[in-house]
Amino acid sequence: MSDTYGGLPQRLSSSNSQTTGVPASSQGVVLQRGGEELMLEKAWERFTIRPTADFSREQLSQVSGGVWRRTIPRAELEVFTVEPSQLEAAMSQARADEKVAFASHVYKFKDNPGTYVYLSDQITIQFATWVDSAKINTIAATFGLIENQPVPGLPNTFIFILSKQATENPLKITNQLQGLSEVLAAEPNIFIQQEPHYKPSDSLYPQQWYLNHNSGNHLGIGSHISVEQAWDITRGVRSVVVAVVDDSFDLNHPDFQGMGKVVAPKDLKENDFLPLPGEKETSHGTACAGIAVAEENGTGIVGVAPGCALMPIRTTGFLDDESIEDIFNWAIDQDASVISCSWGASAVYFPLSLRQKAAITRAATQGRNGKGCVIVFAAGNANRPIDGTINEQNWPKNILQGKTAWLSGFALHPDVIAVSASTSLNKKAAYSNWGANISVCAPSNNAPPGMWFQETGFVYTQPTITTSLSGLGMFTTDQLGAAGYNPGNFTNNFGGTSSATPVVAGVAALILSANPDLTAQQVNRILQETTDKIVDPEADPQLGLRGGTYDSNGHCIWFGYGKVNAAKAVRAAQQLGKVISSVNKQLRGENKSQVPIPDYDKRGISSAIAVNENVTIADIQVTVNIFHAFLGDLEVYLISPHNLQVLLQSRTLGRQTQLERTYTVRSHPVLKQLLSLGARGNWQLQVIDYSPQDVGKLNGWELLIGYGA
Repeated sequence: MSDTYGGLPQRLSSSNSQTTGVPASSQGVVLQRGGEELMLEKAWERFTIRPTADFSREQLSQVSGGVWRRTIPRAELEVFTVEPSQLEAAMSQARADEKVAFASHVYKFKDNPGTYVYLSDQITIQFATWVDSAKINTIAATFGLIENQPVPGLPNTFIFILSKQATENPLKITNQLQGLSEVLAAEPNIFIQQEPHYKPSDSLYPQQWYLNHNSGNHLGIGSHISVEQAWDITRGVRSVVVAVVDDSFDLNHPDFQGMGKVVAPKDLKENDFLPLPGEKETSHGTACAGIAVAEENGTGIVGVAPGCALMPIRTTGFLDDESIEDIFNWAIDQDASVISCSWGASAVYFPLSLRQKAAITRAATQGRNGKGCVIVFAAGNANRPIDGTINEQNWPKNILQGKTAWLSGFALHPDVIAVSASTSLNKKAAYSNWGANISVCAPSNNAPPGMWFQETGFVYTQPTITTSLSGLGMFTTDQLGAAGYNPGNFTNNFGGTSSATPVVAGVAALILSANPDLTAQQVNRILQETTDKIVDPEADPQLGLRGGTYDSNGHCIWFGYGKVNAAKAVRAAQQLGKVISSVNKQLRGENKSQVPIPDYDKRGISSAIAVNENVTIADIQVTVNIFHAFLGDLEVYLISPHNLQVLLQSRTLGRQTQLERTYTVRSHPVLKQLLSLGARGNWQLQVIDYSPQDVGKLNGWELLIGYGA
């Protein structure tokens, strides 16, 4: 049967197909991911094999009719390119070779052909709660699957490995599984290449203007983060560990030396403990780590939190499920306080998988002995919405054209602080991604948008900006000597949201140095509430859009809640008292009004409960009763009178129809951010349906607030 199917849109309705199953004609090109279905198309110029043993490059070149290009270590895949007319013949030759365990097509996202999707042999399946182990084993045997391990944090969810008896590829199997009543969700584990968010190339500039400055050429008033006043309180302590997750780190640099400076280094690419750059590697991670935590040693530069420790984590370079789990599990196990991620997927539309969402949530809620790791992600450098649609035009070779949906799954995760970039003149950086989910911004350079799509022999860049772009670059650590971005040990024009992100990570580390008892959500709230409300009334030079002013809630789509201010944030952390430990009184409120949930409407519905007593919250729990034909379409939020939005239920319920659940601080630590706040005001439960066709209603909800004497 052919995998080719040309009549589907780029995104399909998740609800309909998950209820009835994906049509057989399209099962080979539909990717199940994060409750959505994404259209793929075959890459006719490449394929992968998994050898049965280790081979040299010379031996690999003799295995098939293709040309060996690279290895994907975690997947144990070897990538070959071939003339499109020879693809099927080369794959047949490879499959016939006894030294090849299997050969697979490579795919691309439809309408985004520069991003390659590599299939692994793993499938994640979430079963309904009533499905027992015997039935699970029967389903697994039917599809030739071997159970590997459970997924922590997701009930009745397991990782399976394709056995030699499997007769279909992971795309087809997951689409067939979606049609079973026993299965809530099924996803293949895919490998998408990781892409750092910026690649500077200019000469050194010897000033760290972003920390503090007294104005000057190309420097707007207050465009720094006021860190010197924060340093009067703390310059960071070694017990606060900043995990910087990136491509590599020059740990021989003088600014990473000092007793206890580097802790628990990890190289996930080489599977050792030396995350050093390769011979021809620029080392994006060295620059990011310097901005966050470069040591104060009398030479070189100083990081935002120079007294804090550095946990350097080198990634595999691919964003498959296991790699993401390994990153965050290592950070949790090695006691990271802050996790800084200046990267994203090299894809226009990238929702997170079930396992990726769960891994980030575990770190944000279970790290730091239950207080949660503070997780900071770069918004990206495409000058596009992190969740929205743009009418694309003027791309080279029309690689993107017409109405195009953009989605950055990492930046959208509810437990993540998404960071955009402002310039040394307090303007929007021309490349900075934007949207309703931006949390805060931080200083960086200014430059044209920087989203690259690579195909064999070609590199596609975005439509250019013709106007001049003013703004200074970021001065930070570089590889020692001639390697890296510039000759010498530093670079002066690092930038992108890549450099804004470790600025925020450093401020978060100072906050925790001042008050280590804070939860991750409390740190996020402090960052948002202590910002400088910079304003940019001018139109964006590429798209002509305006987004530099704030709404009634104090949020701006370009800058989030504003530019981080280290001095204000550290002072607020000092003043925030510890959570009340004793609870001997309770307030109870309920709303039993039934409210229909509008189908596929991101505004959702809200149901309110008023609290009149002015007490301090020491405990909180929420009970929800919802009926919906496909609960996997819904997200449920609690919104406090302080406009704090807490995600109670994500889109992980699949085809379940009845939700009767109580969310407590113990079961959902994200609720901890509400502790120590005042209870008075209107509380709202918001329910949003993110996918078409299935409908339902909120039957009612209850709010219980505990407080001390």
